[in-house]
Amino acid sequence: MFRFFSYFKVKQDSHIVNKAAYMVIGIGLDGNKDVLGIWIGENESAKFWLSVLNQLKNRGVQDIFITCVDNLTGFSQAISACYHQTEIQKCIIHQIRNSFRYVSYRDVRMVTADFKPMQIQSSTSVIF
Repeated sequence: MFRFFSYFKVKQDSHIVNKAAYMVIGIGLDGNKDVLGIWIGENESAKFWLSVLNQLKNRGVQDIFITCVDNLTGFSQAISACYHQTEIQKCIIHQIRNSFRYVSYRDVRMVTADFKPMQIQSSTSVIF
């Protein structure tokens, strides 16, 4: 299961607010990719994703074998609540970005410069 999102601005009650369109893509055992749904939300939370996962389950998604998650608090627990045997992996890009907080300020530029080629490589080799 893959999750993608895109932010956009919309006028709501005479105010401009940010919303996000979240798309969930699944890859079947036969290798075919299917868009499982698109949801509109104001913010990303574990509660939001729990409702999405419950909707997917009610629509017939029987199992999720592997999912890659960012470090959204409670998201792994939401997946485990709906799909008990799912293998949950942390996204390597998010892990590396989160490790930057342990780099001293004077070394940040050097470390991030080394990271950029890897980030460009990973974004150009996406399977979609």
